[in-house]
Amino acid sequence: MSEDTHAAGPRPTGREYWEDRYRESERIWSGEPNAALVAEVGGVQPGTALDLGCGEGGDAVWLARRGWRVTAVDISEVALQRARDGAARSGVADRVDTRRHDLAESFPQGSFDLVSACFLHSREDMPRERILRTAASRVAPGGLLLVVGHAGHAHWEQEAEQQVALPTPPQVLEALHLPQQEWQVQRAEEREREHASAGGHHADSVVKLRRR
Repeated sequence: MSEDTHAAGPRPTGREYWEDRYRESERIWSGEPNAALVAEVGGVQPGTALDLGCGEGGDAVWLARRGWRVTAVDISEVALQRARDGAARSGVADRVDTRRHDLAESFPQGSFDLVSACFLHSREDMPRERILRTAASRVAPGGLLLVVGHAGHAHWEQEAEQQVALPTPPQVLEALHLPQQEWQVQRAEEREREHASAGGHHADSVVKLRRR
């Protein structure tokens, strides 16, 4: 393969990358909610939720079926349409509001009882730390911020995936720059989970905070 940058063409934007990724197949995720979300939010009184990087809507539908009113955000319109379809099939379309945002450029307004950012990673340039600080600002008093990520890379990942930064829970907390008097750390740990697929990971980084 030539390394000539002109021959390679321009680098795709974040939106182009994710639209192409979702178009590759009819579904790329399992459709099931993330295990960490279920464990950390399953017993919480429903309210309003903001699901950042909602993908095909597995988390959003799970929350809506438990009474949450969910604003589901993604950069990909293909993913959002699948999320809408999934919400309709589950009978919760009236409780899932899908919105397209490139979180590096725009962000939903308002405050939420839960702000969830599960596996908000990207090979493309993405100001993840700034996005998560903005996410924290959207948490209502008494509400929760949940940040879940991969805890380390799998050995089979491609070189481009290996270059994606995967911060530890302490690093996530440090990058958030949250005033201790305003926030209570309820969880900051790496958690093993069952290996679901050849592209999956064995452990998650879980950070859960409550706004006082």
